[in-house]
Amino acid sequence: MSDQKPEPPPPSSPEEIGKKLEEFIRNQFGGNVLFSNFQGGKEEPPAVQPPIPNMPEMNAKDDEAWLNFRYKPADVKAHLDRFVIRQDDAKKVLATAVCDHYNHARMLRELQKKDPKAAEKLEFAKQNIIIVGPTGVGKTYLVKHIAELIGVPFVKADATKFSETGYVGADVDDLVRDLVGKAEGNVELAEHGIIYLDEVDKLATQGDKLGRDVSGRGVQTALLKLMEETEVPLHSPNDMRSQIQMMFDMRKGEAPKKQSVNTKNILFVVSGAFSGLEKIIGKRLSKGSIGFGAALREEADAAALRDASTQDFIECGFEAEFIGRLPVRVVCDSLKEDDLFEIMKRSEGSLIRQFEREFLAYGIQAKFEDSALREMAQRAAGERTGARGLVTVWEKALRDFKFELPSLGLQELLIDGELVREPQRVLEMCREKAKTVQVSVAAREVQAFAAQFSEDYGMDISFDAEATQALVERSAREGVALMDLCRKLFKDYPFGLQLVAGNTGEKSFVLPRRAVDEPDRCLSDMVVASYRRAHGDSASSSSAPSSSTDNL
Repeated sequence: MSDQKPEPPPPSSPEEIGKKLEEFIRNQFGGNVLFSNFQGGKEEPPAVQPPIPNMPEMNAKDDEAWLNFRYKPADVKAHLDRFVIRQDDAKKVLATAVCDHYNHARMLRELQKKDPKAAEKLEFAKQNIIIVGPTGVGKTYLVKHIAELIGVPFVKADATKFSETGYVGADVDDLVRDLVGKAEGNVELAEHGIIYLDEVDKLATQGDKLGRDVSGRGVQTALLKLMEETEVPLHSPNDMRSQIQMMFDMRKGEAPKKQSVNTKNILFVVSGAFSGLEKIIGKRLSKGSIGFGAALREEADAAALRDASTQDFIECGFEAEFIGRLPVRVVCDSLKEDDLFEIMKRSEGSLIRQFEREFLAYGIQAKFEDSALREMAQRAAGERTGARGLVTVWEKALRDFKFELPSLGLQELLIDGELVREPQRVLEMCREKAKTVQVSVAAREVQAFAAQFSEDYGMDISFDAEATQALVERSAREGVALMDLCRKLFKDYPFGLQLVAGNTGEKSFVLPRRAVDEPDRCLSDMVVASYRRAHGDSASSSSAPSSSTDNL
C-alpha cells in the first residue's frame, strides 16, 4: 500500500461559496439574497430583476424623465382629470405643489453642474402635502397618477404598521429603502420619488394615554427628519441579509458605492379621514356667534375642513413639528350620486372596464347601460364609502352572473336597470336563452353530421326538432360530444337505409326522436316497413326481411 496521502480537494471558488451562502440564508431566513460574484477583479453583470408591480416600466431614458420636467400645473390637472372625477380644488393644489417641487429639483441639479457652491446656498422649503378627505374619494389615486406622469418611483404604505425605531413594527426608514427598490437600485432616481403615507390620522395621540406611545407620537417624531432632510442607510442595521450583502459588496475592491439615500428632494404626501377634525374647527369658528355656531357644528361639512389651521391639527393629537412639515393642505370632498355615475361613465380607470374584461375572459361581451349605472350610483352613495361602495354594490348584483354565465355559452350580456333591480329574474331568462342557443348550436352540429352522411353514402338525412333536442339532452347527460354521439348512435344506418332505399327507392329520410332514444329498433322498423310496402303485407312472414333485420 502506498504511503502517499491523497491530495486535498481544491478550494471552493467564490461563485460556489456565494451559492452556498445564498442557499443557507434562504433556508434559514426566507426571501431571496443575491451575493455579488467576482472573478479576476471583474464584476459579473447583475441579474435581471423581475418587474415591480404597480410601477410603469422605466428604461434608461425613463430613469431621467424627471430631469426634463416641463409640465405646467394645468397639464398635471388635465392628466388627473382622466382618472379622478371631481376634486377640482385638490387637483389644482396638488398640481401646483408638484410642479414647484420638481421644477426646483431640476433647476437645482442643473445649477450643481454649473456652480456647486451656488447650489449649496440655494434655499428651498419642501412642499410636503397633507390630504384630508373621507374614504374612497381618490386620495391615493391622485398621488399614484402624478408619480406615473412624472416618471418617478412611488411607494404607498399605511401609517398603522410603523412604530418608533427600536420597537416591534416596521421602521419608517424602510419607506426610503422601498423607494430604492421601486427604482431598481437607482439611488438618484429614488431621491426624487414620492412617498405616500395613508391613514396618518391614526397616529394622533391622546393626552390622557399612559406610557410611551411608540406607534403614535413615536412615529411622528421618526418622520420629522425623514420629511425634511436626512441620510437613510441603504442597508438596515437590523436586517442580517442586507448586512451580509453589504459585506460582500465591500470585498470587490472597487470604489465604494453610495450607501445612503438623501431625503431632501423626496416628496412626502400623507392622508387620512381625520374624523372629528371638523368638530374642532366648528367649535373654533363658532366662538362669539349665537345660533349659527350650533348649526355649523352639526353640519361639519368639507367647507369647515378647508379652514383647518395648524392649531386644529394639534388639538386633534398631532405634534406641531409634524404638522409644520406638511405646509400644503388639500381637502377632498365626499362623492355624491352624480359623481359616482361620472366615475363609472368617464374615468379611464373605471370599475366598469374591469367588469368588461372579466366577462370577456369567458368570451362574453358585457354592455353596461346608463340605467344600470344610475341605479348602482344611487346604491353606492348609500354605502357612504365613496368609490369603494361601487365595488360592494356591483359585486352583489353580478356575483351569480359571473358564476353561471361562463358555463351557459352565452356570448352577450346586457346590463341595464332591469338586471340590477331583478337579477334573479334576468338570470333565469339567461338560462332559458342559453337553452335555445345550445339547441341552435346543436342544430348546426347535427346538420354538419347529416351533410357528411350524405356526402359519404349518397343519402340525405335530417332530424326533426324533437330529435335534435333529444340529441342535446343525451349529449349533456352522457358527457359525449354531439358529433361523436351521432356517429355512435347511427353507425348502422348507412347499411339499413340502403336496404330501405333498395325497397322503396327513397333517398331522403327525416329521423324522429325515436331514432335517438331507440336507434336500432327504429331502423329495424323502417327496414321492415319498406319491405312490406315493396312486397305486400304477406311478405312480412318471409325470411328475407327477417334476415335483413337480424343483420341490423
